[in-house]
This record gives sequence, C-alpha cells and structure tokens, in this order.
Amino acid sequence: MRVVMTCGGTGGHIYPALAIADTIKSHNPEAEIMFIGTLKGMENNIVPSNGYPIKQVPASGIKRKQIWKNVKTLKDAIQGYSKAKKIIKDFNPDLVIGTGGYVCGPVVRAASSLGINTAIHEQNAYPGVTNKMLAGKAKQVFLSFEESRKYFKEAERTQIVGNPVRKGFIVGDREKAREALGIKPGELVILCFGGSLGAPRINQVMLSLIDKYNGSKDVSIFFAPGKRHYSEIMGKLSLKPYEVKENVRIFDYINNMPDFMVAADVIIGRAGALSLAEITACGRAAILIPSPYVAENHQFHNAKVLADRNAAYLFEEKDLTDEKVLEVIETLKNDRKLLEKMEENSKSLATLNAAEDIYEGIKEYLK
Repeated sequence: MRVVMTCGGTGGHIYPALAIADTIKSHNPEAEIMFIGTLKGMENNIVPSNGYPIKQVPASGIKRKQIWKNVKTLKDAIQGYSKAKKIIKDFNPDLVIGTGGYVCGPVVRAASSLGINTAIHEQNAYPGVTNKMLAGKAKQVFLSFEESRKYFKEAERTQIVGNPVRKGFIVGDREKAREALGIKPGELVILCFGGSLGAPRINQVMLSLIDKYNGSKDVSIFFAPGKRHYSEIMGKLSLKPYEVKENVRIFDYINNMPDFMVAADVIIGRAGALSLAEITACGRAAILIPSPYVAENHQFHNAKVLADRNAAYLFEEKDLTDEKVLEVIETLKNDRKLLEKMEENSKSLATLNAAEDIYEGIKEYLK
C-alpha cells in the first residue's frame, strides 16, 4: 500500500496531512507514505521530523497585485507538474491526498493525469482557490465546515469531517505534560503563538504580559513569536530594565505543540481552523485575535464559534489593546471556576474523529 500526501506553506496545511498519514499507518503499519512539498517550505523540516520522507517540486501562487511576478508562477506550475508526474510515476501510489497549499495543484493534477485516485481536504470555512479547482476530479472531498459545502459542486463525493488533529492533542495527559515542562503546581500557564509565520501585533501584547509577569511565582509564559520575528523580540527584551526570568520561555518555533497545548491553561493566538481544532481537542480556554489579512475574514468567523459558546475571548486586531488582554488574564488567574467552565465549553466543540472519518472515506482506494 502506497500513499502520497501533498501539502505546504503553513502548519495549517502540514499538520492535518500528518494526522491523516499517522491514521493510515495505525491501520496499516506496512503502508509506505511519502510527502511532496515545495522547495523551501517549512514542511521540509516538519515532515521528516515526524518520520516521513518528502520530495519537493516548484510551486507558487498567483500574485494579484504584482502581475509581472506571475511569469514565475506559470514557470513553477509547468515545472512542478512535470516533476510531480515523474515522482508519482516512480512511486506508483494507490492514492494521492492534498491538504492545501499551492503545491497541491501540480501534484494532484499530475496524479489525475496518470489515472491515480485523489482526495482533498479543506480546512477553512472559505476554501482556497486550489482546492476548488481540484475538487472536480477528486474521488473524495473532505471539508471541515458545513459553510464551505456551497463552494463545491461534488455533493455525492463531499463529506464534512472537521479538521484532523494529531493524537497528542486528544489523549495528552495534562499533569504529565506540566511536569515534563517544569511547571509548578498551581501556576497559570499562558501559551502564545501567532501561527507558523508569527503575528507582530500579538507579539507586542506578549511583551506587555512579560513586563507584568516576569518573575511571577504563579504564572508561566511560553511564547513562540515566529521564526521571522524571534530575533526582533529577543532584541527588544534585551533592552528591558530587567532580566527575563525562568518563568518566561521564548522559542522561535514549537515543534512539540501537543505537549505545550495540553500543559497550558490559556492559549493566545490567531484563529486558523487547525489551531482552533487543536485548542478544542485539548479543551483549553483561549484569547483569539483573528488575522485581518485572510480571505472573507474567515478567521473572525472561526473565532466567533468559540466566543459565542463562552470558550474563548475574541478581540479583533483593530480593537486590541494590551490592557484588554491583561484584564482577561487577571480574571482567569483569579477565577479558576470560570477557567474550568471555559475548558468544558471548549471541549464540547471538539471534533475528535476527523482523521478516522477520512480514513473510512479513502480506505476503499487503498490496496
């Protein structure tokens, strides 16, 4: 049994692919699974670190504001398709599964041209252009939100499954995770990440939280500002009139996110579909600041689902202030019953069987 997973660009595309791959392997330990990603994307570090081989093809997106750059996009599309076709022909998979990113275009199209079955998974309520284009030839179209169904005409081949998350988010043990991270009993643990690429406005808020809680005996902070912002944040902290204490830990990127999220009490970050699936799988309270730079403002709508169920606080970036976030943290620190209720509400929104449901939908194509 052989399967190709294709994904790229952000963790929101990569980690669902890993969850699906892990589920296939759990049912079929002998299965050979290979990933195909972009030439320089973060998948080239994440995928091998999770035990899977990966090959690369050229791929890039359409530039709507810089039309002249689409010459490269066209060149990448031609070369990417040609290279993907060769890789797939050599590997001869039973199925190719795309979970998002520009690279899915040439890879899934190449598989279809070779007569190989394909499937796609869309994480967001507002689907990407690539997935809408690829759905026509896919044997199965898996969606995370009912709201996205209207964008796909393949009703008989479309299934709502939610977002696949890795098992660590579902079965992780909070006390063990906190012990492994050196967290003292009774501490309020704040985990902040701005997504794969970071978020400057959220990072600014976190600097204020560090000012407030640095050296605190009842608050721990784990903060991942994103690789492109890490040096900047560390530079700003070096200018502070204090030394950063051991209760504040800063990372350029968190690879073992399940351990950190399971250990956390409050999660601060964007509202990408995968992040919310992971947060609810763990059953954690959150402070969500949706990205204002995404299509159809879909992160706001994602976050509103949690906020309306009292599982999260929602602040649009245009209304965000350091004081508002500090007020929420103080409220949750001093009212653990409220925190516990938010955790219950969060857990009630979790979709825990997405990867298994996808496996059930594709297993007839696996030999």
